[in-house]
This record gives sequence, structure tokens and C-alpha cells, in this order.
Amino acid sequence: MVSEPPLIPSIVRPDIRSMQTLLLEGITMTATTSHTPNTSVNPMSGLATAPGGAATAGNAAASGATTTDIATTPKAVIHVGDKPPRHWVGDGFPVHGMFDYGQGADQRSPFLLMDYAAPTSFTPNSGHRRGVGAHPHRGFETVTIVYDGEVEHRDSTGAGGVIGAGDVQWMTAGGGIIHEEFHSDAYSRRGGPFQMVQLWVNLPARDKMTPARYQSITADTIPSVRLAGGAGQARIIAGRLEGHTGPAQTHTPMNVWDVRLSAGTEAKLPQPAGWTTLLLVQAGTVRVNGHAVGEGQLVTLTREGSGLTLEALDGDARVLLLAGEPIDEPVVGHGPFVMNSRDEIRQAIADFNSGRFGNMPR
Repeated sequence: MVSEPPLIPSIVRPDIRSMQTLLLEGITMTATTSHTPNTSVNPMSGLATAPGGAATAGNAAASGATTTDIATTPKAVIHVGDKPPRHWVGDGFPVHGMFDYGQGADQRSPFLLMDYAAPTSFTPNSGHRRGVGAHPHRGFETVTIVYDGEVEHRDSTGAGGVIGAGDVQWMTAGGGIIHEEFHSDAYSRRGGPFQMVQLWVNLPARDKMTPARYQSITADTIPSVRLAGGAGQARIIAGRLEGHTGPAQTHTPMNVWDVRLSAGTEAKLPQPAGWTTLLLVQAGTVRVNGHAVGEGQLVTLTREGSGLTLEALDGDARVLLLAGEPIDEPVVGHGPFVMNSRDEIRQAIADFNSGRFGNMPR
């Protein structure tokens, strides 16, 4: 069981006015600004969030990109990274920051950030719901994939709901949104296992000011594809595999798949040439195009080539596969805002301070 932090309501539930003040102080930005938001306005970077946009072009393009044709040229493994020490996002999400937009943003586009809440457990707590209070976002999407536990979301558009094991929340911040994320009442009371991933997915310049949107994707709507040769199965959250299309609507083409491999089996899952491809091994040891990768490690592959072969080496394995068409545009970020220029970041701060992101429902 993870060691839980002390309850500090003033940090967990930050006052919107104090957030405004903090955003006005000490603004420093670079073309690929490190993701170091003030703790009072932590954008919930740690949960596996993945947003989906109103546009369907992403899935339409992705739907024809991944087929059963096995590519002859494999993607090369260029980096295998260990999970860094765990830190807390709010008081509800102990996460490993696998990457953020401060370093290597070009190499991982369109994916800006991954926070991995590795398997842990919470004790029952009836007096306080742990999580992250109201905070803003602009210019990207958040994708939260829950494996164990329950998370409740509310935002300034009036959207919200509870997602549990197997569910996905895909929130498009677009031109601006304020939201909060907490353990659900039911999960807070009973406690138990907890595991999730949150992603930040970039939006192209043309869509950064798109209206905010929330997609609640329940487990029963996510198709599961059996892999050839009894190798296992893949849940298709976004993109397409073997004629099955994931329910998430995306602004750019991408694949987001939960892959489960049976011990000693091999699966060929080719990804489009020119696409970014990342793999998070959540359980077991997997040979990825000839490289052994252990639990909690993140693999980055080249854009060149298409072939991708996964082999479960010792026991069953679980892998989160991310692949996407890169957005080759400048990435300028400040905490919860990711845009294309410093002027756009300044405008985001001004718009938030003037109330243009809306208000949280009471």
C-alpha cells in the first residue's frame, strides 16, 4: 500500500482566485517549457487522460493505417526508460511521470505527457475524497484510462461522471476548460486497488481553440480484438485494428490500444511508417522488436519503419500502445496551457483570469 500524504484541503481544493494570482507570477517559458506547474494549479498531469476531439478525421485516417499486412521493415527501438520515482498529484494520485512536454516533445508528438499510477491501494476513507481540485487547461486533450478504482470528473461545461475499471475519459480542453478529478464517493468509502494512466495529447494549431468537450467511454463500448495465434487480445480505445474501430474521436490520427499477451506468445502489431510509437509495459517482460523491456519501462521507437513485434517472455504481459501521426508544430507550454507561441500562452492566462474559461457548477 502506498504511503498516503497528509490531508491539506487548501492545496487539494485550491481557490480559483489564488490560482489566478499564481498564474500571474513568475511566468517563464521556452519553446519546449518544462512541465513544472505550480502545485496549486497542478493540471492533473498525472492521470492517464486522453482527450478526444469533435473531429472524426483522426479515426478516419487511423482506420486505414493499421492492417493485418505485416510490414517488412521494423521500427527500431531508440530508447527504453525506467519509471522515475513516484510523486503525488493532489492527494489522490501517486504517479510516475513517464514523460512530459519539457523534453523530447518532438520525438513523442502528438503525445505531450504520461503519468502512470502504478498498482497501489487506498484504505477506506469516508470523511474526505482524495483528488485534485478545480484547475484550468487549454490547447490539448487529456485521456484518463482507469484499470482499478474509480475517478469522478466535473468540469465548467457542465459535463461529468464516474469512470471505473476499464473505462476511459477523453476530455478536449480546446479553447479552455476548468475541471476537477476526485476518487468517487463509493471508492472512497470502500478503498481498494487503484491503477490508471493519464495522457496529454496535443492539438494541432487549427484545433487549439476548439470548443471544450468531454467523452465518457465505458468499457462495454471498447472493442476487444483477439490476436492471431492465441497471442492475447487488444482493446481498441482509439484507432483501428482488424476491422474494429475504437470509440474515441480524435483530432489527428492515432492508435491507443490496451494489449494483453499470453505467456510465451508473439503478436505482430504493425504501425504506420512516419508515426510516433510508444509502449508502456505495465506487467511482465516483453521483447519489443528484439529488445527485452520490463515492467514499468517505456519504449520509444523510430518513426521510420512499420513492423512491430511483441513477445511475452515470462508470464502474461500487459502493454499500453500509443501510436500517432506527429504534429510538427512548435510546442510552447506553461503548466496547464500548451500552445504554439508565448503570446498565445499570455492570452490563455489573461482569458483564464477574466473568466472566459467558465465556472465550475455548484
